[in-house]
Amino acid sequence: MTEAQRTYFLRTFGCQMNEHDSERMAGMLEAEGYVAATGPEDASVVLFNTCCIRENADQRLYGNLGHMKALKDKRPELRIVVGGCLAQKDKQAIQERAPYVDVVLGTHNLASLPRLLRASETEPAFEILEQTEVFPSALPARRFSPWHAWVSISIGCNNACTFCIVPAVRGPEISRRSGEIADEVVRLAADGVVEITLLGQNVNSYGRDLDGTPMFSKLLRVLDEIEGVERIRFTSPHPKDFRADTVAAMAECRSVCEHIHLPLQSGSDTCLKRMKRAYTRRKYLDKVTMIRKAIPDVAITTDIIVGFPGETEEEFQDTLSLVEEARYDAAYTFQYSPRPMTAAADLPDKISKEVVQERFERLISLQEEISLERNVRMVGGTQEVIVEGVSKKNPGRLSGRTRTNKVVHFDSDGAPEGSFRTVRITGGHPHHLKGEVVGTSREPAPRRTLKLPLISSPASR
Repeated sequence: MTEAQRTYFLRTFGCQMNEHDSERMAGMLEAEGYVAATGPEDASVVLFNTCCIRENADQRLYGNLGHMKALKDKRPELRIVVGGCLAQKDKQAIQERAPYVDVVLGTHNLASLPRLLRASETEPAFEILEQTEVFPSALPARRFSPWHAWVSISIGCNNACTFCIVPAVRGPEISRRSGEIADEVVRLAADGVVEITLLGQNVNSYGRDLDGTPMFSKLLRVLDEIEGVERIRFTSPHPKDFRADTVAAMAECRSVCEHIHLPLQSGSDTCLKRMKRAYTRRKYLDKVTMIRKAIPDVAITTDIIVGFPGETEEEFQDTLSLVEEARYDAAYTFQYSPRPMTAAADLPDKISKEVVQERFERLISLQEEISLERNVRMVGGTQEVIVEGVSKKNPGRLSGRTRTNKVVHFDSDGAPEGSFRTVRITGGHPHHLKGEVVGTSREPAPRRTLKLPLISSPASR
C-alpha cells in the first residue's frame, strides 16, 4: 500500500454512539496519515461501523458487503473493515458470510484499528474483546461538525430490557470520570464547539459505579460553567432513573437545552412488565408531569415499540391513550424486531406482520396529529436556532435547530454553520417548522469561572 493510496471511506449505521465511535475511527486513521475519500471506489480502506439494534441493520450491512465483493475482486489491495455492534454480535459469522473482509473488530477495541489494519496487509485480522480496552473518548477524533461534538460520559448498560441487545454487545455500564469529561469539553469549546451532546446508554445512572449514587445532575451543573458552550444536550435517559435533581439542573442551567427524550416503549403495564422496563404507566406519566411543571416550554420526545410479543389490542390501546395524554413533540416508532441474545426472542405469542403494520400506522397517524398541533402552536413566536447548513431540499434555504430540538427551515442570509439566528416561526408541520430571520445573532450569556473540584471527590470523578 503506497502513501498515495492511504485513503479511507467510512459508513456508519445506527445511533449517536455509533457516530461518536466513527469519529474516533476516522481520527485514528487520519493520525496514521490517511485522508477521507469521497466514496468506496476512491478508497484504499472501506470501513463499516455497524449497528445491531434491529434486524434490518444486519440486512443493510450484508447487502453493502455484497456490493463490496465486486470492488474487492477488481482491487485485491482494497482493505474492508467491519466494526461496531454487529461485529461484536456476529463475531466469526462475518468472515464466514463475507470471507473477503480483511478486518473485524468489536465495540471494546476501537483502539486496535490501526494495528489490525497493518496486520491485514498479510492476512485477515479478527479481534473481538469482551471487555473495554480504552474508553472511546480517549482516542483521537475527526469531528464531522466544527461546531457540534459528541461527548461520551459512559458506555455499556446494566439494565435488562428483554428486547434490547445493547448490554450483550456494549457490556456493563462504565462511567467516565467527570474531570476527564470536563477537560474534553473545555478543549472542544476552545476549538469552536458551541453545542455538545452527552452520550450514554442510560445517562441518568451516570456515576453510580464510581460513587455509589447517580451524579448526572452534578455533571450537568459542572459543564454548564464551561465558557464557550452554548447548548448541552443528552441522550438517552431511562425513565426509571430520571430524577427530580436532573429536572432541576435542566431548569436552572443556562446551557442545558429544553428537550428531553424519554423512551416509553409501551403504555401498557403488562407489556412493560414483559419488557422488564422497571416502571409503570403511572410512574412514567408522573415523570412527564414533573418535567413540564419545572420546564413549561420543554419538548418531550420518545421511543415506542409496536408489536412486542404478546401485545394485545387492549395493550396497544393503552399505548395510544398514553400518547394522547403525554402529548409528545415527536415519537420514534419501531416495529418489534426479535434480536438474538435477548430474552424477548424466546417469548411466545409473536404478533403477525399484518397486525403490527396496522397498529404501527394508527400510532404514526395519532402522533403526527399531535406533532402538528404542538408545532402550529409555535407560529408567530420567535426561536433561537443554530444553523446546521443548507436545506437538503432547497439550496436557497437554511436549516437550523431550536433549543427544543425542532428543525426550522428559513430563507438563507448566508449564515455559516454553527452560527445563531433569531427566527420568527411562520409555519408548522409535523416534522419541521418554517421561519424567517429577524435577528442575525446574539451575544453569549454572561459566563462564570469554572471552579474545581468538579464533583466532590478527591479523584475528581
